Amino acid sequence: MSRCRSELSRRRFLALGSLGLPLSVGIVRPASTEAAAGGALDVFPAHPPELVREIVTVAHFNLARVREIVDARPSLARAAWDWGFGDWETALGASSHVGNRPIAEYLIEKGARPSLFSATMLGQLDVVKAFITAQPGVQRIPGPHSISLLAHAKAGGEQAVPVLRYLESLGDADAPPTVPISSDEMGLLSGTYVFGPGATERIEISVDKGALMFTRAGTTPRGLRHLGDRVFHPAGAAAARIRFAASDGGAVAALGSMTLTVHDPDLVVTARRQRT
Repeated sequence: MSRCRSELSRRRFLALGSLGLPLSVGIVRPASTEAAAGGALDVFPAHPPELVREIVTVAHFNLARVREIVDARPSLARAAWDWGFGDWETALGASSHVGNRPIAEYLIEKGARPSLFSATMLGQLDVVKAFITAQPGVQRIPGPHSISLLAHAKAGGEQAVPVLRYLESLGDADAPPTVPISSDEMGLLSGTYVFGPGATERIEISVDKGALMFTRAGTTPRGLRHLGDRVFHPAGAAAARIRFAASDGGAVAALGSMTLTVHDPDLVVTARRQRT
């Protein structure tokens, strides 16, 4: 039964790629956790970044690996990783939004800090009500990757149904709608945008599962949420803005004449689409 739940959680995790989840992460598997730490004196006394990234990644779907890492280094039960633009996710947050109860319960047992999102997925109705009573409106705060509190309740399955019904009664615990964008428009915006001579100074805009994706070379793809007029924010980073515009200011851009700007909140990058 637990094996079935684990596989279901893994499938749910993979199905959420269009939200900008870390689907293309290369998971680091050192010979041992201690060996990994021994080769990371450049970041000492902080934990090796590759280990932090791995525990947050595998906390979506791999209980055995989570146990292996956390049993060796218990503090990693509280680990958090920034997937980009300040989209911070904890290991517990990862297991919560995919509905992986065994991993969430194990992490809390090992010292992960329970949250409104974990309580929602775990079906802890009294806890969820207490949060919202103490801080009205907290139900509108999104979780990692802009995943709503209501979605966490749905991920919790049968045990979280009372929480789901309660959140539905509030009427505002789901993610705000995005502005529709056509496949033709997404195709028009797609391409490689360059902002410097280096191999990593380029951004790939692509379409995956009907969603526009933003990927700086060497980093994790981020799903883009359309706000209208070719303005987007990355999943999990509602304050950042990614804007597309024709270089000549026109409504339609010829190949190579489209520019992309990133504001977080000030202008960070201006990139021009590469001609092919």
